[in-house]
Amino acid sequence: MRQKILVSGGGGYIGSHCAVELIEAGYHPVVIDNFSNAVREGDVPESLRRIEKFLNTQIEFHELDLLDKPGLEKIFKMHSFYAVMHFAGLKAVGESVEQPLRYYRVNLTGTINLLEVMQSHGVRNLVFSSSATVYGDPQKLPIDEQHPVGGCTNPYGKTKYFIEEMIRDQCTAEKDWNAVLLRYFNPIGAHISGQIGEDPQGIPNNLLPYVAQVAVGRRKHLNVFGNDYSTPDGTGVRDYIHVVDLAKGHIAAVRKLKDNCGCKVYNLGTGTGYSVLQMVNAMEKASGRKIAYQIAPRRNGDVASCYADPTLAAKELGWKAEYGLERMCEDLWRWQSQNPTGFDSTVTNIVPCQINGAVSY
Repeated sequence: MRQKILVSGGGGYIGSHCAVELIEAGYHPVVIDNFSNAVREGDVPESLRRIEKFLNTQIEFHELDLLDKPGLEKIFKMHSFYAVMHFAGLKAVGESVEQPLRYYRVNLTGTINLLEVMQSHGVRNLVFSSSATVYGDPQKLPIDEQHPVGGCTNPYGKTKYFIEEMIRDQCTAEKDWNAVLLRYFNPIGAHISGQIGEDPQGIPNNLLPYVAQVAVGRRKHLNVFGNDYSTPDGTGVRDYIHVVDLAKGHIAAVRKLKDNCGCKVYNLGTGTGYSVLQMVNAMEKASGRKIAYQIAPRRNGDVASCYADPTLAAKELGWKAEYGLERMCEDLWRWQSQNPTGFDSTVTNIVPCQINGAVSY
């Protein structure tokens, strides 16, 4: 019998790639998602439908919001789960500043419901999708897991920090609980098939999806926020990680749970920082297209550099990122060029447009 893993938010970008890696590693994922950031194809996310096709498999899916606690109870009564991978939640930094109460209600209440249902059904193993935003403004580089946390600059980051604290407290209170908290840096790229990738609903909040949409003709140009930082070319430096490397990190985390590890925290990053203009140049090379950009003023809250020290994950999980910048951009461009409007093929307005929204990186 393959161990069953509940994947919350498994129709989204990272969750769907983790579903692929779970299947290929011999696990049985059961996916729940409320379609807040996934494109529907009939009764299932299009991402999962495509995975079923290219892996020649079937994935059990249930449409469910974590705020629906009775619905969550039903899923747990149907299955005996070994562990939960928790991705579900709202995740746009700018939106969280504008709608903090919505972010606290969805992310915190949804997680509390999940933890309570896990507790009542005897499921004690959890892998949580956290974020490097819990570190706030870096006090030192590279950032290791001992770096202070909690000085978050936006409500989204605060929800990740609060959830980490809830999980820590639960693991302290009940010693048979095991949790691995994975702090992501900047996931990019796509599955090598080109069939699944990041499909932001609306204006992208992250740099690379925006750059890819400029390259494919959906956006007129990229706004680069600030070119006077203390970095090699003056633009912000970040740690980018291939989403497949990230997904493999989750498999390593699931395997760690069997050691009765208690509560563990790991950075998932490459340890290498790249500037905004380096990323633009890399995408120009991958796509063979010129990517228009213009310099805009710095944004409040942005920092010059942020990149990981991933040493602990290598030591304790036996994991490290394999794919470099060229492969990240090649796979992203394959996805974007094959799916110029993302998963929704009914969208036809691939028209260059001026935008005023912020791009987060």
